[in-house]
Amino acid sequence: MKYYDTIVDTIGNTPLVKLNSVASGVKGTVLAKVEYFNPGHSVKDRIAVKMIEDAEVRGDLKPGGTIIEGTSGNTGMGLALAAVTKGYKCIFTLADKQSREKIDALRAVGAEVIVCPTAVAAEDPRSYYSVAQKLNAEIENSYYPNQYDNLSNAATHYETTGPEIWRDTGGRITHYAAGVGTGGSMCGVGKYLKEQNPDVVTIGIDTYGSVFKKYKETGIFDESEIYPYLTEGIGEDILPANVDFSLIDHFVKVTDKDAAVMTRRLSREEGMFVGWSCGSAVWGALEWAKDNMQEEDVMVVILPDHGTRYLGKIYNDDWMRDHGFLEERDYATAKSIIAKQSGEDALTTIDKNATVTEAIALLTSVSVDQLPVVDGQEFVGSLSDSKLLKTLINDPSTRDKPVREVMGDPFQFVPADSTLDVLSSMINRDNPAVMVRDAENRPRIITRHDLLESIADI
Repeated sequence: MKYYDTIVDTIGNTPLVKLNSVASGVKGTVLAKVEYFNPGHSVKDRIAVKMIEDAEVRGDLKPGGTIIEGTSGNTGMGLALAAVTKGYKCIFTLADKQSREKIDALRAVGAEVIVCPTAVAAEDPRSYYSVAQKLNAEIENSYYPNQYDNLSNAATHYETTGPEIWRDTGGRITHYAAGVGTGGSMCGVGKYLKEQNPDVVTIGIDTYGSVFKKYKETGIFDESEIYPYLTEGIGEDILPANVDFSLIDHFVKVTDKDAAVMTRRLSREEGMFVGWSCGSAVWGALEWAKDNMQEEDVMVVILPDHGTRYLGKIYNDDWMRDHGFLEERDYATAKSIIAKQSGEDALTTIDKNATVTEAIALLTSVSVDQLPVVDGQEFVGSLSDSKLLKTLINDPSTRDKPVREVMGDPFQFVPADSTLDVLSSMINRDNPAVMVRDAENRPRIITRHDLLESIADI
């Protein structure tokens, strides 16, 4: 008889499948490593078992204990399956942008799920990171794997996923692409492949609203790069310990819309019923491959999870229409809004060392309600006429102070394809404007007035 002792023994040895239709026109061979063949339907099954077994060896996790983790859903499922086979309890914290299917699936395998707000900083006590840490401190005999900084994450990909890819390509792989979230599958596999062949090129897939790409290219952790995005499972507003930037040669950013559309194409054109970040990985990988791959090259792209966890989102036509991801009608986007703006090419800004009096004069002379504040080429803050007025009423002497002492946070940058509903959710009393880069990479500003004009045009 041939059988497995437990379901977690079936993890790994997932297949490589050639991409045909979606990769049409790309030189070389593009292969997808389809990780939904794991029992929990995601690549995260691999790291879940490794983190638990390493914790058992260290004595960090004892019989009857409780596993507590912040997750986007997939790691939680892997941990839950391992917990079932080993007799542990599970409590998972998730951000409220995660799909309902993920939450229901975790509860179906016996886990307790706590949903936390997305639009808060990682250090905020309400964030899913902080809530998990707090529960870990309060609950006796609990273990917090912390997939972001737990190096067992990258280690399992170094020990399993990397060797599988090398074996199944016969050592012919020349390019490796993966979404970067915790960094484990990107860097664990990347490290193994580069040890076999230092010429293997690694491409990390990031999302707009995440800090990774800019940090890799400049070494700057730019908080102005952080803003809400919809894609689940990639990008971060922190720098996880598993992300070794020296192992990532290039980053490609992918918008929510491009990722969503490619995800559905993979299902309809390749028969691969995959999750949202799979679309991100393939779109970003193919964009890079178009200009950089040759006929003899072989690229492998990780497809992290299964489409069943996105039935209410990516595979729901109404949801796709509501977010402007289906082209059945014309949605206003950040790109179309700035295209209608009249005025000078250069964005009006003010230096952080200018006085408040100078800022008032500038606001008046150019007839705007808000100004980005700069330090050289960097956006470091913002001013609005309403906040300046309130400040001056409370303390008239403020007029002689430098702008840097009264400015607010910088306006957030958004992707050019951000739709009207997304923009309207970001622009409010506390955040009167957002910024976007035009086709020439010049910064532009979008205000409430711009949104109202766009609505009037619909």
